[in-house]
Amino acid sequence: MLNFDVVVIGAGAAGLFCAGMAGQLGCSVLLIDHAAKVAEKIRISGGGRSNFTNRDAGPANFLSANPHFCRSALARYTPQDFISLVQRHRIPWHEKHKGQLFCDESAEDLIGMLLRECDQGRVTRWQPCGVQAVRRAGEGFEIDTDRGGVRTACVVIATGGLSIPKIGATDFGYRVAKQFGHRLIETRPALVPLTFDAAAWAPFAALAGLSLPVGIHSGDGDFLEDLLFTHRGLSGPAVLQISSFWKPGSPLQIDLAPDVDLAQHLAQNKQGAKRKLGNELATLLPARLAESWLARQPGLADRLLADTRDRDLQQLARGLQAWELTPSGTEGYRKAEVTAGGVDTRELSSQTMESSRVPGLHFIGEVVDVTGWLGGYNFQWAWASAAACARALAETRVHAPQESAR
Repeated sequence: MLNFDVVVIGAGAAGLFCAGMAGQLGCSVLLIDHAAKVAEKIRISGGGRSNFTNRDAGPANFLSANPHFCRSALARYTPQDFISLVQRHRIPWHEKHKGQLFCDESAEDLIGMLLRECDQGRVTRWQPCGVQAVRRAGEGFEIDTDRGGVRTACVVIATGGLSIPKIGATDFGYRVAKQFGHRLIETRPALVPLTFDAAAWAPFAALAGLSLPVGIHSGDGDFLEDLLFTHRGLSGPAVLQISSFWKPGSPLQIDLAPDVDLAQHLAQNKQGAKRKLGNELATLLPARLAESWLARQPGLADRLLADTRDRDLQQLARGLQAWELTPSGTEGYRKAEVTAGGVDTRELSSQTMESSRVPGLHFIGEVVDVTGWLGGYNFQWAWASAAACARALAETRVHAPQESAR
């Protein structure tokens, strides 16, 4: 068997970053992934330009059953730390809005950077290479792979969640966690479009492709973002954000005109108005939406604004600014950007990402029960959790029982 100080399983954002940093800090590292290509989530993120962090990322932007767990790692590896790394590699980037940072040219630039970091750390990479088993062996571990057996002092699980199985997502990390006695927080698709019963959604299906800024609320989530109508339901940043907070069976509350007091506006413009109510409404909403909404209100579609009763205007305004509807479900892991839930962080060290049950076993990135908002936050968790783990591996300097192989 070959011997390494550290074996990192999963060559996504967290795994690549952890392997490169641990290698540069003096550990001999083997990085294994079952896929032929590294970092597919980076490659497809941000429309191919990778929203690689958020300048404003902080603990309040993350969900977890143990909400304070992420504080330490995020404080010790900040967005500015990663920005500095990107700049050292001369990768041009820009801020889109709300602190979201993207590569100017391609996500491939970011992947290339992470691979160069691994090369600088003399990381050994096996891809594609399946892992059949991970087991305790004395104070370390033995791993059976497609390329033979490996001994190591430390194992880092960086295999991500269940989202987007077509790019290789599996439940491997959760299986390893359960094998070693770890509790899991129930997983669910997050940052995902929401769907509705076909019959109930029929009046809105024709609006597919229409987008507008809205206020949206469900549970503890409250956002002002763009909403997108689809043939099956709702998507866009507003819905992706709220999906992490939404629970099956609970309603959404949507304000379709968040920048105006609609009732007051209609009342003020009513006097002497010669235009139709629908035309007035179309000055505040997309015309297609205004037309569709009024078509569902008997008698209002062709009425002049001046001839519309105040109570009808108030009822119309309430409906548009407190639209309540209950999704039937989500588009599932195939469309979810991340997986919420995962390895229970109450059994991990927030300083090192190490298991409190099994010394030398670490979990980082999406496999852990820490889920960020839309907008670069989940990548920042990948970098921060990976950095915390890599530094801990180097500081402990726990080496394999036999001479390490690079």
